[in-house]
Amino acid sequence: MSWTKQIIHFVDFEGSVASGILEYGVVSVRGTEILETHTRLCRATGRVRAEDVAVHGLDAAAVVAHAPFGDDFEQFASWRETGPLAAHFASAENALIKSVWPYPRTSADFARPGGTLTDWGPWIDTGRLYPQLYPSLTSAKLGDLVAAFALQPELDTLAEQHCPAERRRYHAALYDALAGALLLRRLAMEPSLAGQSLPWLITMSTLDGDKRDALRQDRLF
Repeated sequence: MSWTKQIIHFVDFEGSVASGILEYGVVSVRGTEILETHTRLCRATGRVRAEDVAVHGLDAAAVVAHAPFGDDFEQFASWRETGPLAAHFASAENALIKSVWPYPRTSADFARPGGTLTDWGPWIDTGRLYPQLYPSLTSAKLGDLVAAFALQPELDTLAEQHCPAERRRYHAALYDALAGALLLRRLAMEPSLAGQSLPWLITMSTLDGDKRDALRQDRLF
């Protein structure tokens, strides 16, 4: 089955292991369709460093009135049950979510049809996919890819519809999640890529040769 038939939840976090997750954005997509978006601010659970505030614009005072990220386990576990999670350079999101909840509920292993596992991954990673699929690219940064594929006008239109007015910029969680979702949707518009399977997309999302071989091997048996 084509990966474009499967719901995928594109995730972006702002924050750090030290401060905790201060904001999340999630965009649920299926093929070329954006199904829904979610975002909220989250109270810090540790020190918010000035150098981090300079990047994402969120200090402790901005998030103090909000519930901590840890309150949303049911929501994230439900997303993981209904589709694989995706991110741009997913190791950061994986580390942050595991710092709060090491494991979700047992869910489908979308890399191995019919299997199950208790893990937030394996992730779909646009930060790994694009350099492999388009080796002439000079940068895999999120904003650079959006510019290279002329997606900025569409991103800004979606941001006006879905993002809080003060968070319509890069390094705001839902804005970045929308940018990543547009990159994923763009792949779904290419016939040679849209016909690939979900396990193929997940396998291509890792540059680790051993992990990639393990994913391929498991699909053979």
